[in-house]
Amino acid sequence: MLIDLHPANRVLDETLRERFNGTPEKLGQLKLADFDGVSYKVSTPDSKTVLHVSMYIACFAQLRAYGADDVLRREYGNLLEQTPEDGFDVTVKIDLENLPENKEDLIRKVSLLKRNALAAPFERAFTAQQEGNESELMVIQYRPDEAFYIKAQHDRVTVIFSTVFSEETDRIFGKVFLQEFVDARRSPATQNAPQVLYSAREPPMELRGLPNVVESENVGFVTFVLFPRHFVGPAAEGCISRIQLFRDYLHYHIKASKAYMHSRLRIRVDSFLKVLNRARPEQPDDKKEKKTASGKTFTRKETIGRPLSPVHDLSSHFQDPLHNPSTYGHCHL
Repeated sequence: MLIDLHPANRVLDETLRERFNGTPEKLGQLKLADFDGVSYKVSTPDSKTVLHVSMYIACFAQLRAYGADDVLRREYGNLLEQTPEDGFDVTVKIDLENLPENKEDLIRKVSLLKRNALAAPFERAFTAQQEGNESELMVIQYRPDEAFYIKAQHDRVTVIFSTVFSEETDRIFGKVFLQEFVDARRSPATQNAPQVLYSAREPPMELRGLPNVVESENVGFVTFVLFPRHFVGPAAEGCISRIQLFRDYLHYHIKASKAYMHSRLRIRVDSFLKVLNRARPEQPDDKKEKKTASGKTFTRKETIGRPLSPVHDLSSHFQDPLHNPSTYGHCHL
């Protein structure tokens, strides 16, 4: 089933909901995972009434250079710890005895920890474009072999994703999906959507000559061209949330499509096997069962070419002179 992925971590959302409504004695340590190698740790190391939510993200050093600390401080305020927990990049501390009245808002905000950290370079590019300035090319190496690039220009913001297709079939499915993105803009209802460009192997002009840009048969580059109508005002939040998940969205739907095709193939093979099981080949005449007029079944057995059994051996029958035909002429009355 094809679904739309959400920027918030669903497992973290449910965990916080349980912790906020549970008793302190039942609280313990929990480790969670997210897309792109991001991991969380929910624990109560100091006190059972103080909950720590820590996040590790591999590209946080790059995000910090583009203002991630300012974005997180704006979103979490005093909840953000100055020194994160060992092995993690961000730690948020929540006092379970002094929760706000609107718990749902706090749950959603903490479950968007990854989204808010990744939002920093997008916000910087959007601000630069609205001020009429061009920004530097910001590189976020968010996966070992994949990255996304953001650059603000005087009339647009360009976002480029490099993505690795591990299998040949993934590359074929990915090309079909991305071609649909290109063709969708021809519809009158989606002409205002961002322009999407796809190139295989060769990086787009904005990335040519840059170091550490992976060029391979299994690498594709997807370019989004964002205009001010896509990110000015309230549209910016939704634009950042959706474009961050593009890579996960693409590969999830590729795997879902492959799983669907495999299930259809299995169903078709099962139907073929049923047809073969119902089809019985015709037996030769000598092995067919025959029935008498009374309805009894018998099988015809051939004796040609086989030696006679002792019961049918007539040689002993002619040993008696009275039964020997050669002596019949010598009999006298």
